[in-house]
Amino acid sequence: MKIDKSILRQAQQFQQKLAKGQQELANITVEATSGGSAVKVVIDGHQRIRSVEISPEVVDAEDTEMLQDLVMAAVNEAITKSQELARKHLSSLTGGLDLPGIL
Repeated sequence: MKIDKSILRQAQQFQQKLAKGQQELANITVEATSGGSAVKVVIDGHQRIRSVEISPEVVDAEDTEMLQDLVMAAVNEAITKSQELARKHLSSLTGGLDLPGIL
């Protein structure tokens, strides 16, 4: 079976674009907050948390459960935003094709 070299070349170009897109995601960040901005989480396109900021007024040794809930809510929102950002970013590279396993 003869394989068309242009198809191989296109596949290699696509693979290179996808790799570049993955690298770019590491440099793109999103921010999420909870508790009226009492907790702020910054996360990158690879779902790695870059920073967590907690306002001193929500730090109460007697009520750590509230702070835990605020952190969890901000982290979950940040992850959701980051995943959507990654989907949109990589979708522009794939021409809108849904490629399972890419994200």
